[in-house]
Amino acid sequence: MKIVIKIGGAALEDKPTLQKCARAVVQLAQDGHQVTVVHGGGSALTRTLKLLGKKSEFIHGLRVTDAETRDVALMVLAGIVNKSLVAAIAAAGQPAIGLCGGDGGVFRARKKQDAEHDLGFVGEICFSEPRWLKAIWAEGGIPVLSSVALGGDGQYYNVNADQMAAACAIACEADALIFLTDVPGVRDAAGSVMPWLSTKQAAELAAGSIISGGMLPKLQACGQALKQGVGRVRILLATEAEILPQFYLTNLSCGTEVTYS
Repeated sequence: MKIVIKIGGAALEDKPTLQKCARAVVQLAQDGHQVTVVHGGGSALTRTLKLLGKKSEFIHGLRVTDAETRDVALMVLAGIVNKSLVAAIAAAGQPAIGLCGGDGGVFRARKKQDAEHDLGFVGEICFSEPRWLKAIWAEGGIPVLSSVALGGDGQYYNVNADQMAAACAIACEADALIFLTDVPGVRDAAGSVMPWLSTKQAAELAAGSIISGGMLPKLQACGQALKQGVGRVRILLATEAEILPQFYLTNLSCGTEVTYS
């Protein structure tokens, strides 16, 4: 099966959790699945920007990105974060190839439009060419994608990693898209994790401000993936990544499965 795994949040900051995620990814590949990893790195980016004296601003869960912030994002996301994840996967026993959306023209971005705000160099994926991912799979490797991509204007754009993962899953015609994050799932108004969540329910929770911040683009990405043919979408706690190889074999008791309706 084709599986896209998005790794973000504390998983990229905490070495034991990163190693656990890497081992689960490698186990899936060794079980015969074609696996692609997409990663974020917002915490590392925020930290680096702070060291440079730049304050981070977010609108609807998306980072406002001027030219300088974009350049730092390229350095951090396609650089240290990407290569750290490649190293972790290699240490777990499988070769990995680190890419950003500009490499090989795998993904093409366009400026994301917002009716009320100018987000700067924030992009959304408008074109994909998965042949390089397939070439890496054919050689027994695992593609590791950072969430920056080139626009038709020759500029790099910072792309929300959840939306990048959805675009990747759609392009690959993935059987599953799994988000490994630092929250146990989507919570309802009472604070309980919802084992199942339809896209219609997600929209209602967002309208009532029960879902907000970074969960908004994540659930938008889930809906986009399901609408365009991705088989299953699930949000899981990264610290429980060891259950990933059982994803299609057992009914998982943790996380939130998102369904289309």
